[in-house]
Amino acid sequence: MASNNPLYVAIIGVGGVGRHFVAQLRQLNSRYSKLRLCLIARSNLCLYTTDFQKPLSLDTWESDLAASTQAPLSLQDILYHLRKAPGAGVLVDNTSSQDVAASYPKFLREGIHVVTPNKKAFSGSLALWKDIFSSAKSPSSPEGGFVYHESSVGAGLPIISTLKDLTETGDEIVRIEGIFSGTMSFLFNSFAPVDGQGGQWSEEVRKAKEAGYTEPDPRDDLNGLDVARKLVILARLSGLAIESTSSFPVQSLIPKELENVQSSDEFMQRLPQFDRSMASIRDDAKAEGKAVRYVGSIDIEKNVVSVGIEKFDSSHPIAALKGSDNIVSFYTKRYGSNPLIVQGAGAGGEVTAMGVTADLIKVLQRVS
Repeated sequence: MASNNPLYVAIIGVGGVGRHFVAQLRQLNSRYSKLRLCLIARSNLCLYTTDFQKPLSLDTWESDLAASTQAPLSLQDILYHLRKAPGAGVLVDNTSSQDVAASYPKFLREGIHVVTPNKKAFSGSLALWKDIFSSAKSPSSPEGGFVYHESSVGAGLPIISTLKDLTETGDEIVRIEGIFSGTMSFLFNSFAPVDGQGGQWSEEVRKAKEAGYTEPDPRDDLNGLDVARKLVILARLSGLAIESTSSFPVQSLIPKELENVQSSDEFMQRLPQFDRSMASIRDDAKAEGKAVRYVGSIDIEKNVVSVGIEKFDSSHPIAALKGSDNIVSFYTKRYGSNPLIVQGAGAGGEVTAMGVTADLIKVLQRVS
C-alpha cells in the first residue's frame, strides 16, 4: 500500500539497531514511496537536507554521513528542521539517550511523531511518562504526534501491541509473567536445563559473555535492572502508577562481595567463588522436579511487581524455553487460566530494528 502523503524521517542513532533500521527503511521505500529521509545523526556527525524536495539517499547514506561537513544539530534544531518539512515529520530515536528521551514531549506537542526502542523514556520518571502521553495525539490533544515504542520491550516481539489490543478491546489484565531478557534466558537454560546437567554458574556467565549475549560488563545484565525497566513499562501500560525500578523488589545476581569490584575482569575472576550457592538453588529445585528461571511478574489485582529467580515445573512453557528466547504470558479475564503467550527472539539488532520499522509503518498508515 502506498501512502498519498510524504512522511519526513529524522533518524538519531545509526549504530547496531540504527544500521539495521536504515537497511529495512531502504527495503520499505519500494512499497512506501512517500518516505523521505531528511536527517541522520550519530555521535558528532550529522547530515540533513537543505531542500526537502531532495531527500537524503538511502543507498549512500553511510559514506555521505562520513563525508558531511554540516555541524551537528541540537535536539531543538532537529525539531525546527522537522517543523519546516512540507508534510508530517517523525523522529526515530535508536539511541538509549536520556536527553533524547526527555525531548519527546516537545516533539509530540509540535505534531511530530516519535518512534523508538529507547526504554529510558518509558521506564524513567513517572512524570516524563505522563508528559509524553499527555503530549501525544489523543482526543484531548488532537494536534499531538503519535508515539510508538514496541521495541522498548522484547525487541521485535509484539508484546506492547498485544497488551494494548487486550486492554483497548475491554479485556482485563490479571497477571503478566515471563522471561524478558535474552541474556538471562540463555544463562538459565544452560545453567539449569530441564534435561541433563548444567554447568557451573561462573562458566555459563563466561560462555554467555564470549558469545556476545551479555554486556561487556556482565554485571549490567546480572543486576536485573534491564528486566525491571521492561516491567515498569508493561505495568504502567496496564494501569499501575509505578514510580521507578526502585518501587519493587529486583533480585540482583551479583554477589554483594563483588558489587564494587573495579573491573569486569576482576568480577569474572572472582565469580567462581560463588558457584556453590547458585548450584544449591538449582539443585534444590531439581530435587522437586522443577527448574529455576529468572522471571519478571506483574500482578495487576494485587498491585505487585517483582523480578527474580522462580521455580517452575519442567512442563511449564517458561521452563521449556530454549536458547535466548523471551516468553511473555498474559493472564486475562477473557483467556482465563490459559494465558495468551508471545514467544521468540527478544534481543538482537535486526529484530529490534524490525519492531522500530513496524512502528514507522503504523505512523505512515495513520497519516496517509
